[in-house]
Amino acid sequence: MDVAEHDEPPRERGIWAPLGVLLLLSFVTTVPLFRIVLPFPAPLVVLVPLVATGAVLGWRTGGGLPLAALWTGLAGSVLWRTVQVGGAYATFTVGWTLVLCLAFGLVGARRVGTGFLAQALPALGVALVAAGVVVAVVPGGLAGAVALVGDEVGRRAIAATREWQRMVATPEWQDVMASSPAWAESSAQVERQLAIWPARVRIIFPALLALESLVVMALGWAIYHRIGRSRLGPPLSRWRELRFDDRLIWGVVAGLALVAAPVTGPLEALGWNLLVAFGVLYAWRGLGVLAWFLAPGRVMAVVWVLCTLLFWPVIGAVAVGLGLGDTWFDWRRSARRESQRSE
Repeated sequence: MDVAEHDEPPRERGIWAPLGVLLLLSFVTTVPLFRIVLPFPAPLVVLVPLVATGAVLGWRTGGGLPLAALWTGLAGSVLWRTVQVGGAYATFTVGWTLVLCLAFGLVGARRVGTGFLAQALPALGVALVAAGVVVAVVPGGLAGAVALVGDEVGRRAIAATREWQRMVATPEWQDVMASSPAWAESSAQVERQLAIWPARVRIIFPALLALESLVVMALGWAIYHRIGRSRLGPPLSRWRELRFDDRLIWGVVAGLALVAAPVTGPLEALGWNLLVAFGVLYAWRGLGVLAWFLAPGRVMAVVWVLCTLLFWPVIGAVAVGLGLGDTWFDWRRSARRESQRSE
């Protein structure tokens, strides 16, 4: 076999994984509670422009111009239609998408060849700063943006609550609750959560926006590398191998400091946003550590996902601890070394 064949860069294969993630993301936006929490009601509005950004970056590094032109035209059509049929929040979503794509394009052009997180996290930071500057100078300023988000979250909460109440009022659901007090209590608990979460979402909206944007960026990265011939960087790591720059621990430290300090208003909100954003990142890393040590098969992986959804407070807390601890102990590297010694 020719040596050049060994030098061919690795490629992602199969469209089912990203398609499954897209379907899951689209499905959870129909669940009442997730509809309140997730900033993007239609992930495709953000995903298509991000794939177009990847195609343009790929064209600059030797990829095909027709692919870049096709996706750029498709992205323009999606954004234009969103502005035309949507309201003020749809315009906000389009504005954020443009800022995010521009930041990802600028950072990606300088960091081509590095990993996804090495490009996506700086781009996300640049986008957040740029969006903050834009919000500060547009008419209405920060107060107008906060009011817009608050109105949207409130509207979704009212719609979700009414939808839940209609479902609970059906004869079938009433029969289930009559036969099981646990189901009746669960139904009441869901309705209480629908009333509580809007106030929380208004505070941590920037963190939720950043986290969902990161997920959609990863999905766009995966889709582009299945349709484009020019690579922007190595394939996405497997979940069990996920890690990132350990200096991000300072985001958690800063969040804890602001939340613990006797401050209120914007500084306290900043602290909660830092804790949520970096806490979820480290929880995801901690779940990767768990997956590394447990090495579940496909069936057990489904069981683990279901357990995580049902008992997310406990498993989430354990995952955050494992993720933070991995910064110092790097358990997966230690496990690899022990495995190599035993061979």
